[in-house]
Amino acid sequence: MHIMEGFLPGPWWQLWFVFSLPVILYGIRKLNRIMDEKRDLLPLLAVAGAYIFVLSSLKLPSVTGSCSHPTGTGMAAILFGPAISAVLSMIVLLYQALFLAHGGLTTLGANVFSMGIAGPVIAFVVYRTGMKAGLNFYLTVFLATAMADMATYMVTSMELALAFPAQTGGIMASFKAFAAIFALTQLPLAVMEGAITALIFKYVIQVKGDVLVKLDVIGEAGLKKIKELTT
Repeated sequence: MHIMEGFLPGPWWQLWFVFSLPVILYGIRKLNRIMDEKRDLLPLLAVAGAYIFVLSSLKLPSVTGSCSHPTGTGMAAILFGPAISAVLSMIVLLYQALFLAHGGLTTLGANVFSMGIAGPVIAFVVYRTGMKAGLNFYLTVFLATAMADMATYMVTSMELALAFPAQTGGIMASFKAFAAIFALTQLPLAVMEGAITALIFKYVIQVKGDVLVKLDVIGEAGLKKIKELTT
């Protein structure tokens, strides 16, 4: 989904910075609070950031001016919420733009909005809704992370469609064209990311489940029930 440097015309690349900035500033405030009050969670925070970096660096050719890959943001959104996920994603995207020629500086706002904000918000909402509805924990994690992945690419498609509307059919025709091409590569990647993330949560439950309780990802009763079902 990384839109490459210089691909978005004005005023679109500037507007995506404007839309992303408030979320980033709020995320930095929440991140500072964790660093001050819950320093024992810093290793897990680093793992969440590294997960985003590794998965989002696996780029595959796709839509002109962009690419396909897993995003890794769903796990961070479940653990720390969408705002902190936005900060982690911004750091990853900035590093990739500067040192890996993956994405760009002028398109950083658009890439942060699609991968760092839209995807994590969907992951967070799907996860919380699934848990309240009593769905299986691992199924909920799978759905949240896979749908976050797909939401990222739907938003990227809209970003491209707004900047490059079709001569016939306008923005919606352009959106359908971009989304259809992305879907070919992204659907299997989203399923893969959902399955891998669910397995990671299974490992965390087994070795350090109390961390999830501390982060309010699950309650103590829920953790006990999951452990009983998996042992």
